[in-house]
Amino acid sequence: MGNRTPLAATLAANSISTAGTSLTLIGVPWFVLETTGSAGRAGVVAFCATLPIVVAALIGGPVIDRFGRRRTAIASDAVCAAAIAAIPLLHFAGVLDFWMLCALMALNGFAHTPGNTARYVLIPDLAEHAGTTLPRAASLFDAVSRGARMIGAALAGVLIAFVGAETVLLLDAATFGLSALLIAAGVRGVRAAEPRKAEAPVSLRAYGTELREGYGHVLGNGLLLAVVVMVMFMNGTDQGWNAVLLPVHAEGELSGAPAIGLLTALFGAGGLAGALLYGAVGHRFSRRAVFTVCVILCGAPRFLVAAVTGTTLPLAVTMLLGGIAGGVLNPILTTVVYERVPDRLRSRVSGALTAGSEFAMPVGGLAAGLLVEGAGATGALLAMGGIYFLATLSPLVFPSWRTLDDVPGAEPVQKPVPQTEVLAPAPVSSSGPSRPTPGP
Repeated sequence: MGNRTPLAATLAANSISTAGTSLTLIGVPWFVLETTGSAGRAGVVAFCATLPIVVAALIGGPVIDRFGRRRTAIASDAVCAAAIAAIPLLHFAGVLDFWMLCALMALNGFAHTPGNTARYVLIPDLAEHAGTTLPRAASLFDAVSRGARMIGAALAGVLIAFVGAETVLLLDAATFGLSALLIAAGVRGVRAAEPRKAEAPVSLRAYGTELREGYGHVLGNGLLLAVVVMVMFMNGTDQGWNAVLLPVHAEGELSGAPAIGLLTALFGAGGLAGALLYGAVGHRFSRRAVFTVCVILCGAPRFLVAAVTGTTLPLAVTMLLGGIAGGVLNPILTTVVYERVPDRLRSRVSGALTAGSEFAMPVGGLAAGLLVEGAGATGALLAMGGIYFLATLSPLVFPSWRTLDDVPGAEPVQKPVPQTEVLAPAPVSSSGPSRPTPGP
């Protein structure tokens, strides 16, 4: 029996941080709409919050290795706590200008990415340390994250209605502080969490070499590259949904912030169920068959339903079912990444994957705001939903997806399973954050 404390501490810290991020995901767009009344400005804030995520992911992989995954996670959460707390405190003092809000959200995005990556790349080593299997640990990591997202979203909707978005942001800052304390106290004695001895002296040349190793590994693996391209479009449209389209739709057609909290929580609840379901029985089925069905159903339907209905119930059902389908995706993608990336390159490759996957997020939020002001909410929903749907057809189109069921280093299967015996779950269909992670 291994030592499960570091894995438990990391899962707890990640869940608390994710719950807090859900508070920000709902609280900040609502705060902007309340204080400015502009969907365009909400899109600008979303752009400022997500562009630094891409920048940090582009350059951060080698830094995580040299600074240490444990230290990176702690420092990241501490900076995020300060940045988020500053927004309501400056607002209460009457000195919060719009540019300050944009700058603080940019700082939060830049600092949050390395911490997310550091916790993520630790999971294989912590799973081994705890004596559990990698697929089970990956499913558990995603399940607790989705459960936390569900709880955070539900709390955000209720708390905004009763105490205001400013108080919700203060609570978010506290969650970052608690996450840092959990990592500091619980992740000890794990070699992979500590700084790595530099393979070369610190220099721009050595740093560039390490960066190229990460990006070269992604570009040289057809499946990882296909995943990044598809998830890039999914995350971009998800950002438009979360930061602009859903708040605007809720303000104009539904019951405001409580509806956002309810819908996001239902998506999280479905995601939790889907992740747990895949962790329990997913190994029995073809990864590609399951993934292809679920990725098509997980996101695009909610854009269409929101565009053609003005009531909560149809969208609530769609979000719940989409969450179930979405919950199946991340354990598959996470396991594939862990299988295909050696530990020595894991931080660098994860940074490259995050940068590619989230490359379109700044544009997604900004484009959604401009589309709403130019074409109306319905036109924006249909346009963004169409992009999402086309992206999710990728597994049906590109040959590299055929290797999704391959396990590097495994013995070849002597007798392939007949196609008629491959059974995918029934079609029952956002990230945060971080790596190839589709879904709100």
